[in-house]
Amino acid sequence: MHSSSTAHPETTVRDGPALQAVLWDMDGTLVDTEPYWIQGEMELVSQHGGSWSEEQAEALVGQSLTFSSRILQSAGVDLSSRQIIDHLIGHVVRSVRREIPWRPGARELLAELRAADVPCALVTMSEKPLAEEIRRQLPDGTFDFLMTGDMVAQGKPDPEPYRRALELLQKSNPDAGVDNVVALEDSLPGVTSAQAAGLITVGIPHFIPLPEDNGRIHWETLQGRSVADLQSLVQRRSTIVQVQ
Repeated sequence: MHSSSTAHPETTVRDGPALQAVLWDMDGTLVDTEPYWIQGEMELVSQHGGSWSEEQAEALVGQSLTFSSRILQSAGVDLSSRQIIDHLIGHVVRSVRREIPWRPGARELLAELRAADVPCALVTMSEKPLAEEIRRQLPDGTFDFLMTGDMVAQGKPDPEPYRRALELLQKSNPDAGVDNVVALEDSLPGVTSAQAAGLITVGIPHFIPLPEDNGRIHWETLQGRSVADLQSLVQRRSTIVQVQ
């Protein structure tokens, strides 16, 4: 939890049926790293004498790294799953050290959430070294914790990453629950995971369009979005729950 010194009572929104936390996907939602991943995949497959199409690359967006490594092996990469994962993560870490392509509006919304003392966490299928690299480029305290792909047995689209993140939130804030925590995602595996965990889910498609789904909210971009927008989603969920 953030210290009280960073809170602004006039903007705090966590009392009553209010927004208690925001869970952020990383690749494609917070940062536009998908091109880095795809470049790493193409180089790896090429080194092993195979071919890798844009369609194959798109099929891995949002998937766990373990799943992706199996697909790359089937494309001819003669390495172990661990070797493939380490190679890809190393490529993306080196890339973000040169330049982090932030998604529009993401850092601004994070700053507003921090000012309002709303906890945020990163829920990503990338492993800890890359997630830490991104976190280091943000102000201290931006994320309360990380839930990374190497911390779960089942990655997205399984609900485990978001369920475990919610459990961690509840240790410090028992009021946090599926009706007042919002997940921000860009990919189909990501929104599937968050929705299966029961969370209020916002799909912000970027690299690949998302199919329509009345069970989640669709935003074109995070640009111009505010804490008030997220709070309205909690109020909307509360109204739906009361009607049911």
